[in-house]
Amino acid sequence: MTNIPETGRTSRITIRLVVIQILVFSLLLTLGGRLWYLQIRQGDEFAAEAAGNHVQQVVQPAVRGSILDARGVPIADNETRLVVSADRTELSGLPDDGEGVLAALAELLGMPVEEVTNRVRLCDAETPQPCWNGSPYQPIPITDEATTQQALQIRERAEDFPGISAEPTAVRRYPSPDNANAAQVLGYLSPVTDDEVAETEDTDAPLLRSDQIGRSGLERAYDSYLRGRAGITRYEVDKFGGVLGESESEPGEAGANLITTIDSRVQGVVEDELAQAIETARDTHDDVSGRNFEADSGAAIVLENDTGRVVAMASAPDYDPNVWVGGISAREYERLTSEDSDNPLLNRAIQGQGPPGSTFKVVTTTAAVNAGYDFDGTYDCSSTYEVGGQRFRNFESSSYGPITLARAIEVSCNTVFYGIAHREWLADGGTDPVDNPDDWLFRTAHEFGLGAPTGIDLPNEAAGRIPDREWKQDYWETNEETWCELADSDRQDYEARIARENCTEGMNMRAGDMLNFAIGQGDVLVTPIQLATIYAALGNGGTLYTPTVGRAVVAADGTVVEEFDPQPSGQLPADEETIENLRDATASVITTGSAAWRFGGWPQGEIPLHGKTGTAEASGDQQTTSWLATYSDDYTVVMTIAQAGTGSGASGPAVRNIWEAIYGVGEDGSIDRDAALLPEPLRELPEIDENGTIVPQRDERNE
Repeated sequence: MTNIPETGRTSRITIRLVVIQILVFSLLLTLGGRLWYLQIRQGDEFAAEAAGNHVQQVVQPAVRGSILDARGVPIADNETRLVVSADRTELSGLPDDGEGVLAALAELLGMPVEEVTNRVRLCDAETPQPCWNGSPYQPIPITDEATTQQALQIRERAEDFPGISAEPTAVRRYPSPDNANAAQVLGYLSPVTDDEVAETEDTDAPLLRSDQIGRSGLERAYDSYLRGRAGITRYEVDKFGGVLGESESEPGEAGANLITTIDSRVQGVVEDELAQAIETARDTHDDVSGRNFEADSGAAIVLENDTGRVVAMASAPDYDPNVWVGGISAREYERLTSEDSDNPLLNRAIQGQGPPGSTFKVVTTTAAVNAGYDFDGTYDCSSTYEVGGQRFRNFESSSYGPITLARAIEVSCNTVFYGIAHREWLADGGTDPVDNPDDWLFRTAHEFGLGAPTGIDLPNEAAGRIPDREWKQDYWETNEETWCELADSDRQDYEARIARENCTEGMNMRAGDMLNFAIGQGDVLVTPIQLATIYAALGNGGTLYTPTVGRAVVAADGTVVEEFDPQPSGQLPADEETIENLRDATASVITTGSAAWRFGGWPQGEIPLHGKTGTAEASGDQQTTSWLATYSDDYTVVMTIAQAGTGSGASGPAVRNIWEAIYGVGEDGSIDRDAALLPEPLRELPEIDENGTIVPQRDERNE
């Protein structure tokens, strides 16, 4: 055995340690170099890849609150339907991106393959509908009209339909209780746009891309209450769309319910009577034009006098609001918006504007009294009134001789009001007005609330128009260039002659303008809701109310979130004596005046009715518009039908039928209180039980 010297053994150990140190140092150097390479040279690349791991959210839509009538009967709620949906993430993982699955699904559902494919594609600025505007990480609904058999096949053949589900889901419904459609009052829903989502990102109630929001009517006006708050579950996903895990969740909150002032029973009657009045008018011959009346549209309103609450509001033509549920088809949309559709989406009760005809005479009479004319004085009711060589005629050229203002309202004598308007025009300086003219007629019309929206809680209300001196000047400035250009042309037709006159004098308030204004003709425009608020104020003694449809908001747990109390908006510009005189005069319209032939046998002693007829002339070959404004101590009923003839002729029978339904009056004038729909206004909210459920006050007669 060879002995190794001690110094040799130490030298070997030293060498080994040095080698190990070199190896360790080399490894550290390599590791450091690799770290430098990854962090510095490839740092941006890995940061980008890491950014691919992000959080996506899946939305559980909130159940939208119901809209109920004044008795708690749902007029818009939700029903459970079988909704077939597609998981886009799972489909994209298939070899053909799910095209085969969607084709098989389309065959099962009886839908075009293209439509099914389009519904699951994502919306962007260039993608037309249909497309999906929500998160790609949540199920995309394809149809909400699946049958039970179709849903079972999807579930039983899950291997043939990967990524496809069929689940019961709450879907909006408009049930039309008591045949009350109320389409324009209720409105409709549609998906939000990207712009709307962006606009609400920093608000307390941000919209989500999957939200449906109200686009018109009550659905829009009370959307923030009805919509609720969607539940959100957030998932961390990688850049390939794979879910790495759940991040956090926010529970959803069901929308609140809206109790309205609408009574579905009265609403159903009003809609039916308006539709029948239009049909009857179309079957009636117009002696002036030589053809049947067109009767192309109309509106009717029932108001509570003491509150301004809307009991019923109908607009014709109407439509089925259910066509919007689940996404409106291109065919239905075209039917509702085409030129020959007569605009069924328009709520003519608040958006329809037209000359009010003789229903305006309560305004003119008030202006006359305020200007110093004696209500009980006598005024000449000749068959015509002449100004500057132009004759302004009475309706059917009737002549009643010297009569009072009350009698002028009763028989609707135009020439009495022509005379008053002409004298006031002269007193204000005629075409060369004095400084600060009194303008009693214009001033009083504004004080009645005309020329401005009433403030009703429905969107897009029209303001109407009072063509006073300011409007006249603005209108001339807007059209001066066009008029004067036509005036300088060689044309000699009627339009050119009028343009020449307007070019130089269009800013002047002419005598004819005032005479037409006095009887609700010419350039004056009102809406049915404006007229209804005026006559309701006569019914309650002089208080103008802001009309309302919303009565109260009730949370899903039954808590009353907010009640909407009646809001007075002003007083009629008339003293108590004038209001009482107007009430007496409008009562005479029903008993012995222009509407008496439609209200014969009415129990006037038990249920006093008041009213005013109106027959508004239109321009061109348009036929006259029928207006009838009526009121009792409790309610006001106003109806108008365009191109339908006289106020009492076209609207009279329908308005009487509405009153008979409200108070339970028979054709012979007998009163059956048990048959009355609303013998007196509803003052209390519907009952809310211990479970927070609003209990409908059912009408046993309709069960």
